[in-house]
Amino acid sequence: MPDDLVRQAREALDDAYVPYSEYRVGAALRAADGSVFVGCNIENANYSNSLHAEEVALAEAVKNGHTAFDRIAVTSGARDGVTPCGMCRQTLAEFCDDDFLVVCDEGGEETTEYALGELLPNTISLDTLDEAKRRR
Repeated sequence: MPDDLVRQAREALDDAYVPYSEYRVGAALRAADGSVFVGCNIENANYSNSLHAEEVALAEAVKNGHTAFDRIAVTSGARDGVTPCGMCRQTLAEFCDDDFLVVCDEGGEETTEYALGELLPNTISLDTLDEAKRRR
């Protein structure tokens, strides 16, 4: 049986709204205090307004006062090891350190784990923005 966070991400797939791509994504984000927030992708006909599962989970967590996280599990209906896209990686980096764990569901019991810094090196952050201002 997959770990509990992967299981919760898989359960979130049921709520995905994907009439255009038919590609369901679920995410389960664990806060530092152990609270878990789930999200699913929600598509829109113009695509650019679509919401990604990771962003939905993060928004729910922040809305509930959480800004420290230690791990996220991401899955798709295809169980293809999907990783967060670049936009979601940057959004996670707003709240998470480089060692934040990203668990990607490969199906069955199989997962692949990445550190966020491995998936998104040289991230844009408050520090990099401040450094850019100082250089002007």
